[in-house]
Amino acid sequence: MTSERIKTFRKLVTLKDGARVLFRVLGPSDADALVAFFQQVLPDDLAYIRSNVRDATLVAGWAQNPNYDRVLPIVALVQDRIVGEATLHFMTGPHAHVAEVRIFLAADFRRRGLGVQMLETLFELARWRDMHLLEAQIVADQTKVIKAFKRLGFEQQGTLEDYYMTPGRGTRDVVVLIKRLLAPQDEF
Repeated sequence: MTSERIKTFRKLVTLKDGARVLFRVLGPSDADALVAFFQQVLPDDLAYIRSNVRDATLVAGWAQNPNYDRVLPIVALVQDRIVGEATLHFMTGPHAHVAEVRIFLAADFRRRGLGVQMLETLFELARWRDMHLLEAQIVADQTKVIKAFKRLGFEQQGTLEDYYMTPGRGTRDVVVLIKRLLAPQDEF
């Protein structure tokens, strides 16, 4: 995927409740809005986010210093407010055909179809990059999220016991899900 194609990517979607949301690639001008988005994370949600999103410098850096060859972030905007962020994390070496998917939605935009639309957009962008497989690692007690990923074609590949440590130092199992974007070639 060319750099220019990434920078100019835009997609306007309408959620099932009629809300109109713009998807586009995160860029340097989004730093303040991204910090504001993550400052509103509910305390219960913090246990499921891998990075310290309360660190404004860290979060602003994601927008100010993008490396789209390593991580491709898209944001969902309603007017100037970020209501969702989804990312493709590209792997290298023998895993260069695999990207990890991560997504986070504002609490007031959950269960409205935004997550499905964002993930389908990531599928499209991953195909542009010729990815074969998408991987999602979801904490096992997030059963509704796991079911939603499965409805979108992800298949459970296994469970990693005690693989995720919460901020309170407790551990949780992680479910590994894979979505095939390119069918395997079964030639003989």
